[in-house]
Amino acid sequence: MKQKAILFTCFVLMALSMRTADGKEIRGYSLNIDSAIGPITYYQVKSTLNLAERQEADFVILVIDTPGGLLSSTRKIVQQILSSKVPVIAYVYPKGSQCASAGVFIALSCHVIAMSPATNIGAAHPVTLMGNKDETMEEKIVNDTVSFIKSIALHRGRNPDWAEKAVRQSVSSTETEALNENVIDLVANDTDEILASLDGRKVKTEAGEIFLRTRGATIIPHRESFKDRILKVIADPNIAYILLMIGFIGILLEFYNPGFGIPGIAGTVSLILAFFALHALPINIAGLILIAVSLIFFAIEAVTASFGLFIISGIVTLILGSFLLFKPMSDFGISAGFSIWLAIITSAILFAALWFILKTKKRKVTTGKEGIVGEKGRAVSSIAPTGKVFVHGEYWNASSRSGEIAEGEKVVVTGVSGNTLLVKKTE
Repeated sequence: MKQKAILFTCFVLMALSMRTADGKEIRGYSLNIDSAIGPITYYQVKSTLNLAERQEADFVILVIDTPGGLLSSTRKIVQQILSSKVPVIAYVYPKGSQCASAGVFIALSCHVIAMSPATNIGAAHPVTLMGNKDETMEEKIVNDTVSFIKSIALHRGRNPDWAEKAVRQSVSSTETEALNENVIDLVANDTDEILASLDGRKVKTEAGEIFLRTRGATIIPHRESFKDRILKVIADPNIAYILLMIGFIGILLEFYNPGFGIPGIAGTVSLILAFFALHALPINIAGLILIAVSLIFFAIEAVTASFGLFIISGIVTLILGSFLLFKPMSDFGISAGFSIWLAIITSAILFAALWFILKTKKRKVTTGKEGIVGEKGRAVSSIAPTGKVFVHGEYWNASSRSGEIAEGEKVVVTGVSGNTLLVKKTE
């Protein structure tokens, strides 16, 4: 009986230890940032923080292992963390992980930073995807980035000099060096060690100063939705642009030759996926409008068949729209060569399809009543003005438009009226 009482008491104490003084269970949400930082990362961080606030969670822990990413998305993530009413803990984990480039900004904005042994943090010099820039422009970007990271470090009471060096000189530090440089708060082997060490620490959030309650907490991991998985694949600017061009081609091919089905279906699906991806990217509406206008020009060309003004205008507007599709200085972009070649290939495919369709339409009809016009035959009876002719292996009623035609004379079909052929003597 005594043993049972002891076990029951231990169980009760363990249960109580996992609850706060007001009887509320200690809970935290975790999110893994284990790939390049982009729009999807921003949406995941935002949704996790919003969920934690709605559920009145005690903290959020971001498990970071990233080579960096897009500065535009990083700014939005930092804004979300700095305005969070729930304490956010950054943890560089597992061993051998890195918190580089954009990951440094995110980590510095968190209320607490922890690192696992054999990890590193730093190397935050800005790198854009828009190609080489002149020195003045590069200096502007670097100075702006330095101001950004120093303001974050000062706000969280961390070392601003190290933060500036991480941007200007691409300085990177081990977990021990970062701890000594007042960049991080602690080194921990695992999550349990972090939660035990941080319990009772005072942090400042948007809701005011609070004491962390982490010991024995239940951690709820972020569940990646189907939407997140698809966006991770298609939210790359190049893939989104390719999907847009495939949809562009499919819709126009269906317009050129209605009723075929497959190009229209493939084009519609591609356009839906492209717009789904572009929704998560910083696009320029002017570029999207230019691409839509090029679609209209190609469609007009199919109707007018001018082989000139509209098809050239479509190619020009398509290339211009590709250049302007993504906002400048947004860290997004497609290379000039890639956009030009893809636009040229798209235009060539559409031009070839249009040429083939128009050539087919101009071809002489070879079937049905219309296909018999121009065929030669012979009169099998006197035609004055009506009679019988043998044309194309069949006997037809005929009507002469060139006077009386004697039996046996050769004739040529000039038209069709109902079931009667209009014929005349051959020269």
